[in-house]
Amino acid sequence: MAKTYLSADTLREHFTYDPETGHFIRRTATQKFGVGSRAGHIGPYGYWCIGHEKAKYLAHRLAFIYMTGELPKFHVDHINGNRLDNRWGNLRDVSRTVNQQNFRRVRVDSRSGLQGVQRINVNGKWRARIRLNGKYHHIGCFATPEDAHEAYLQAKRKLHEGCTI
Repeated sequence: MAKTYLSADTLREHFTYDPETGHFIRRTATQKFGVGSRAGHIGPYGYWCIGHEKAKYLAHRLAFIYMTGELPKFHVDHINGNRLDNRWGNLRDVSRTVNQQNFRRVRVDSRSGLQGVQRINVNGKWRARIRLNGKYHHIGCFATPEDAHEAYLQAKRKLHEGCTI
């Protein structure tokens, strides 16, 4: 079942949104929070969450409702990769593919510590590869992980339309 979001009118009645800072401020008091306090907290996945009447909402989605009057059609992407930066100029409505192409963090199981880079145990070189349309594409083998990562970033900027690195 799809989550029901606040209407733009209800949202504006209870909160103000500053597009320059990305902060929501309470217009109405609750048992815990007074008028004028910043709404929300950092949720378990690193996004700013706002509670209202026993429901929790992602602030970047509420920003879309506040500014446009409707939910985004697809996914809200934080252009600079910072999940807590909900400034209006940092948010865009994009497809899931484009949203994932703007992903900046390294996988937890990465041994190189760099995105798109793996060590080849046979010859000790570093391989750069990129995923595009569900398939991995070999970029090349390099002497250092930094060289492989730079080649990966160049390919990412060229091939991923959602890349803002």
